[in-house]
Amino acid sequence: MTVLALIGAQGLYLLFAWLLSAAIGAWLAERKGYGERVGLTFGLLLSVVGLLLVALLPGRPGSRWKVEGPIPKRRH
Repeated sequence: MTVLALIGAQGLYLLFAWLLSAAIGAWLAERKGYGERVGLTFGLLLSVVGLLLVALLPGRPGSRWKVEGPIPKRRH
C-alpha cells in the first residue's frame, strides 16, 4: 500500500508542475506580445520544457516585456 501512496504523491507533484508551467508560460508569452495561447500550448504540450522555450522567446517590439521590462512594476 505504501508503494501506491508514493506513486500517487509523485503524480500529484507532476500534475502541479504541469499546470504551473502552463499558467506561467501563458503569462510570459502574453507579456512578450505573443498572446497567452502560445504559452498555454507550449506549457500544456511540453510541460516544463515548454516553459523554458517560452522564456527563451524574444519580446516583440512594443510588448509589455520590452516597454516595462521583464519584471512588472507593482501597482499601488
